[in-house]
Parts: sequence; structure tokens; C-alpha cells
Amino acid sequence: MLVSLKFNNAYIFSQETSFSLKADMRNKRLSSNVIETSVDSVLKSACIYGSNNSGKTCLVRIIRALWSVILSQPGDVTPNLFSNNSVVSISCVFIQDEKEWEYSFSLDTKTMEFIFERFARIDYDQYRNSKEIVYFERDFINQKFYTKDDSLQPSIHLMGRKNILIHVVDVATLPYLEEARNVLMNFANKIVIIDMNNIPLDNTIMMLKNHDSLQKDIVSFIKNADLDLEDFKYEEKNLPFNLPEQKPSEDVIAMQIKQSFEDTLRLTSVYKGVPLPSLLFDSTGTKKIAALASYVVSALKKGLILVVDELDSSIHFKLTRSIVSMFNNELNDKAQLIFTAHDVSLMDCKKLFRKEQIWFVHKDEEGVYLYSLADFTAKDGVRDTTDIIEKYNRGVLGAIPDPDMIETLLQVKNDK
Repeated sequence: MLVSLKFNNAYIFSQETSFSLKADMRNKRLSSNVIETSVDSVLKSACIYGSNNSGKTCLVRIIRALWSVILSQPGDVTPNLFSNNSVVSISCVFIQDEKEWEYSFSLDTKTMEFIFERFARIDYDQYRNSKEIVYFERDFINQKFYTKDDSLQPSIHLMGRKNILIHVVDVATLPYLEEARNVLMNFANKIVIIDMNNIPLDNTIMMLKNHDSLQKDIVSFIKNADLDLEDFKYEEKNLPFNLPEQKPSEDVIAMQIKQSFEDTLRLTSVYKGVPLPSLLFDSTGTKKIAALASYVVSALKKGLILVVDELDSSIHFKLTRSIVSMFNNELNDKAQLIFTAHDVSLMDCKKLFRKEQIWFVHKDEEGVYLYSLADFTAKDGVRDTTDIIEKYNRGVLGAIPDPDMIETLLQVKNDK
């Protein structure tokens, strides 16, 4: 589970910025929205609001950058575009194996070298005082090097900078570094990132091919979404309809991504006893729900961290709300949902979210700011019972666009 994320000079964010999923247990409202572990209390979900092009997707990209670095996967780590500084720094605190860990790195994107890296376990005593147990640290700027594995200490400063330490050293004879590698890899493998504007169906197809409980749960999710269909399945044998000769439309191509056209056509929706190819018959929203189903079910079943850019894209607001409620429900005790959205109807602190679960990205001429609704107190006129939507629409909370389309209309009318 992700507890917090810090980053500096990353994408659109020029200054050190923090994003937290730590629950404020001084407030007992909506306690079902919190996973209480032996080491910390963590929020099950968080929603990020902001105007278009404000930086919401950049936060998703930062999480993806963290994921790609830990797993040594191809990824994009981009410094702030308006800065001469080429060094991107990312730090995270997470819970794995009932312990809390912190991992940090700084990457010089010009040389593609890791100039700083640190991994530590955070222990707490009975009074909640914390103590860090450092497993390793590589600081090439200040020439500070340490590892808990004594046999590695003499040579740690010689290890390559083109990758993080767990990928440049054979950990077989290094128990602490081996533990660090296992913890980091397990954490990163639980992060799943999707973009609702470009969500592939291959994950749903793959899971529907497996005749197990996940397949049944995915079909149940799609049917319970109130899509007016009787069944949803993958036809493995003869198709109950003829393949079309014409090329698929652009939205079908976008949805199929890695699968063949014929494979995607085997996804079948049944309406009034009639089997139809989902990709050609169903609406864009229905197709997105079918694609999203496998990710939601897997996250809840396996305790994953599901990160979704624009969760509310092409989906009815009641369904989006229901998906969020699934993660906030007391039956979920290990999965997290982090998503961006524009739908203000989700901004509900009475029934859906705790204040610290709602975040905003605000951009002005001075910079870009990420902050939580919890930063607003009763002195600011923001309480748990406050009409948050009304305050947001009035601009009190920031992170809202101020379009002036009348200027475009006047220009259009005058340009004759």
C-alpha cells in the first residue's frame, strides 16, 4: 500500500511536492475508508481534481516513473520543462509485509545516472516514535555511501549509476539487499496504471479466457453495471455472428490495442438472447466498463494499487461513484484506488470521501500546487458537513478553470 509520495522538479511540478494517503485518525468519520495496519492507517482511495492541463496526469506519470525505475522497465522520467535542472527526485513511503518502508532516488536525466538512492525500514515504538533502519544509501553528490551488508561496503561506491542498486548487484549473498529487492519488486508489481482514454481490452480478454473465479467476477461486474445485457463472455469456438468485412472504426482500434481484431470480436454481449460483438455494437462507455472490469476486480482480489487517469471518462456518474464505493467499502482491506476526475458529483464528504481523500492540482503564473481538501479547516469555512461542490464551483478551493469563450465567439463573428 502506498502511504505517501514526494517529488521534486518532475514534469510540471518545479518545487518539492507531497501527496499523501495517510489517514488522519483524529477524525473517525467514514472509518471504513481506511485500512488500519499494524504500522499505519492508510486511505483506500484518493481523487485528484483540477482544470484541464493543470497537472493531474503529471501526477499519474510520476507514479509510473517510480514504477518503471523500480522494475527497470522502459519509462519516461521527465524534469520540469521550465527549469534548467535536469535532476528528478522521487521518494515514496509504502507498506509491504506489515512493515513500513521508504525508498528515494534522484536521476540526472541528462546523463541518465542515479546520483542518489536510499532505502530504509521505518520502525515505530509503542508511543509512535519512528526510527529508520537504513539498508543502503548511495549519495554520489556528497560522496556518502552505506550498506547494511558489510561485505558490500568496500565496493558500494564503485557500483554502476545507470540503474538502481538492486539491479546492478547480485543479491544472492547479500541478505539485506536481497530483502530490499524483494520488498521493492513486490511493491512495484502491485502498481497498475491505466488511462481511461486509451484503455486496452487485452487484460479483460485474457482473464475471460481463464475459467476461474476472476472470470466470473468480471462478468458479474459488467452485468451489475446496469448495462441492460444478459451476459458477457469470450467466445472461444465458433462465433455466433459473421465477421464484418469492413475495417473497424477508430474507437474500436483504440480499444483493441494488442489483440487481433478477431480476438476482440470474440467479446460477446448478449441482449434478449441475441449474441452480438461488443466492440461493434456496444457504446464507448460500455466498452470502457468491460475493459476496466478486469482491473477493478484484480485490484480488489489481489490487493493492488490501481491508478486511473480520468476514471469518469465516458462512464455514468453513478457507476463511477459505485466503483469508488467498492474500494471504500469495509470488505476491501488491502486494495487502493488513486484516480483523476472532473465529475464534481464525486466530491462528497458526507457519504463518499473523507476530506484527506480529495486532492486538487492548481496552476497559476507562479507555479503548480498539489494540496488536499484537509488543508482547509473550519476557519476557512470547510467542514465535513460543508457543501464542497458549491465551494469548488465558486472557486473557493481553487483548481477550477475560468473559461472565457465569449471572446472566441466575438472573434468568430467579427472574422468575416
